[in-house]
Amino acid sequence: MKIDTAKSATFSEKAKYKVPFGTVSVTKEARELISQALDSNWLTRGKFVQEFEEQFAALFGVKYAVAVSSGTDADALACAVLYDYGARRGDEIIVPALTFVATGNAVLQAGFTPVFIDIQRETLNINPEKIEAAVTSRTRAIMPVHLMGKPADMDAILRIAGKHKLHVIEDAAEAHGAEYKGKRIGAIGDMAAFSLYAAHIVTTIEGGIVITNNPEMAEALRSLRNHGIVGKFEFRRVGFSAKMHELEAAVGLGNIKIFDRILEKRRRNLLYLIDKFKRFEKHFVTIKEEPHEKIGPHAFSIIVREKAGFTKDEFVAHLDNAGIDSRNLFYSIPTQCPSYAFLGKKPGDFPEAEYCSSNGTHIGIHQDIELKELDYVAQVTEEFLRSRGIKL
Repeated sequence: MKIDTAKSATFSEKAKYKVPFGTVSVTKEARELISQALDSNWLTRGKFVQEFEEQFAALFGVKYAVAVSSGTDADALACAVLYDYGARRGDEIIVPALTFVATGNAVLQAGFTPVFIDIQRETLNINPEKIEAAVTSRTRAIMPVHLMGKPADMDAILRIAGKHKLHVIEDAAEAHGAEYKGKRIGAIGDMAAFSLYAAHIVTTIEGGIVITNNPEMAEALRSLRNHGIVGKFEFRRVGFSAKMHELEAAVGLGNIKIFDRILEKRRRNLLYLIDKFKRFEKHFVTIKEEPHEKIGPHAFSIIVREKAGFTKDEFVAHLDNAGIDSRNLFYSIPTQCPSYAFLGKKPGDFPEAEYCSSNGTHIGIHQDIELKELDYVAQVTEEFLRSRGIKL
């Protein structure tokens, strides 16, 4: 099995791309708030962090938000809350096989065992038909990942969770602004964990946040992010050191101000590219938006179909040569990440996740990309197919 190795790019290498994968928006207001924070000499867990939490919760229509130091910590702390509800170390949390490795890492870091489930190729999300068979007496939660900002099948997941008395923790790292049947992603499960990394719609450069409507869960999260402390100096839980600082919160506050603008631009780009790629659908599986949902766009996924007559690597090389930046479509964590070899899984155990990883890529649709650049992506894709002797 061949594993792609990520290459670190210098600034000059990144600058070569006509269509870069990511961007970051640091507003004038954020810069002013950063200066205020520096002048205040109060840089940890001050008024900006509290204000950011309040505004983020309001943005997603929930009562509580707890800011932390990364999206991985957001997942891990949300999992660790389960100890307040009778979970024990080594208990199980169900997660999709195809996702960024941080999802599985967070489950392990919180002291739980990840139980991986295969995904659906057309949605990239956990296959709800395979979840129930994986539930055991040790299962404590289901953690669906809304990959690429496309909502998972939350009705089916909630139905299974209710039947087996399981918690639902949404990994909404890439799903800022996504909606499922009129409800905003992040406000459906017991808790939702967001990444605030630079590539996302709301960013603090690095950072994460967990939202919930449950006051006890919010209290536990606040304790867990600061070594499990309660009050002035009582340690009730085995906690983390995962606090957000004031400078990060300042950037986040600036981003919330332009959230609607960024979301609207990304959705315009997503829907435009979905339409452009309709003529290529015999050759690629691409992300689609169904009538019951709104994707909170993170990136545009492209999976080479079986018997396409070319490989993902050939297509990606053509994109790169044309100045279009791309990323691999993650890996099947239990079978394509060497760090998870201890689970004893073998290639073929998660065929859909493995196929998407081996044959999939994704490109940027962020707010700094214009329609002419998306036209260029479509043009380059057409040129590639014609170069392979494919008539359109």
